[in-house]
Amino acid sequence: MGAGEGEAAGSKEKSSGVARTSLDGLRDKNVMQLKKLNMALFPVRYNDKYYQDAIASKDFSKLAYYSDICVGAIACRLEKKEGGVVRVYIMTLGVLAPYRGLGLGTKLLNHVFDLCAKQNISEIYLHVQTNNDDAIAFYKKFGFEITETIHNYYTNITPPDCYVLTKFIGQAATKK
Repeated sequence: MGAGEGEAAGSKEKSSGVARTSLDGLRDKNVMQLKKLNMALFPVRYNDKYYQDAIASKDFSKLAYYSDICVGAIACRLEKKEGGVVRVYIMTLGVLAPYRGLGLGTKLLNHVFDLCAKQNISEIYLHVQTNNDDAIAFYKKFGFEITETIHNYYTNITPPDCYVLTKFIGQAATKK
């Protein structure tokens, strides 16, 4: 529809072995696709602030398409730590079950890694429910490590505990 949509989708074709996949930016006019995906993917319901943060993160939140069908997404929030250092919080990353294994999750995560490298962001973190072995294995494959366990993080799902997984990129994380 918009002038930028085709460019955004086409610019990512080269990085995937699957030619029918593409990424597109999250905007007000397509945020309902993220809402529908989240309802299908996650046992948690997200409030309006989640969606506002995802849109505000600009390029850090993307929708993933397979043959022009929205089948996955990554939604991030940029956070300032003490001293003004920015880190990325991955609020959600998910791909619908029939489309897993096609490289879309990897494509979404690599997109965020590339942006972090370009913007000199050295830390990415996320929360994962302690029994979500598939997600934990997926993130560990990309260098994330369990850095904390939070008991009773979730209120309406079992188990209520989560792990914090963190990835430090480059040397900036160890300086100062």
